[in-house]
Order: sequence, then C-alpha cells, then structure tokens
Amino acid sequence: MDDSGKPSRTYAIVHGLCPRCRSGRIFSKSLFAGLPKMNDVCPECGLKFEREPGYFLGALYMSYAMAVPLMALLVLIFWLLMRWRVEKLVIAGAVALLPFVPFLTIFARVLWLHFDRAMDPD
Repeated sequence: MDDSGKPSRTYAIVHGLCPRCRSGRIFSKSLFAGLPKMNDVCPECGLKFEREPGYFLGALYMSYAMAVPLMALLVLIFWLLMRWRVEKLVIAGAVALLPFVPFLTIFARVLWLHFDRAMDPD
C-alpha cells in the first residue's frame, strides 16, 4: 500500500481493480467462472470505464503486443520438441495460443484502463 491507503498500481492491475480508487472491480466476475462482463462504471467510485466509442482500440494493440511474443515462445517450444517445418510450427503455435486469448484480452483491457488514466486522469 502507498501512503494514500490505496493498493499499489501493480496490485490493482493484477487484480483487475479500478484505476482511480483501486478497490472496485473492473469485471463483474472472474474469468474462471465463465466469460466475465465488464462493468460500465466502477462499483466503488463510479468511474466510467469506457470514455468513448472505440475506446478499447488501444487495448487491442496491447493484446497484440502480448500475444506475439507468447506465440513466438510457443513456436520455439514446438520447434525444439518436434523440429517441424515452419508452416506446421505457425499453425501449432496459433492453436496453442487460443486458450490464452481470453486472459490476454481481459488483461489488455485492464492495462489499457490503467495506462490511459495515468496519462489523462480526466
């Protein structure tokens, strides 16, 4: 905790908490309980999460930036284990990446909210 009584920003990002109050949940339920619905506003402080239409386009770029290295790692692992041709490696890497997509999407939205609110609080 910092001196203002709020959890750290890192803690708030990892736990999917509001970027302003760092106590309200961004998503209504855990990903492990099914596909979560994103709250429109913070249940604690009332912060509106989506500022404008298309707001989460930045999260798309963040998700892509996280997915590419992960897929490259998966392709490398397949190459080290199987020594397949490049075409097979890319297909296997893409298929192996699929279970991670919901996590990446949700985490990218949380990261985007925190990044954007840190750059432009109001």
